[in-house]
Amino acid sequence: MSSKVVVKNGNVDGALKMMKQKNLKDGLLKEVRKREHYSKPGERRREAKKEAIKNSRRRERNYN
Repeated sequence: MSSKVVVKNGNVDGALKMMKQKNLKDGLLKEVRKREHYSKPGERRREAKKEAIKNSRRRERNYN
């Protein structure tokens, strides 16, 4: 996962903003945090189940 951003007209702030947006879209920071520590397979399943419940509640709330 390599993101490249071109700095135009010396606008480093704009390039930094674009880089942050690309990283957020790619899920890079989330991936790094996930891989920071080893998690057991059971922990991963519990987290996935918790995430699925949260997403289903969010979807249900948005449809009603």
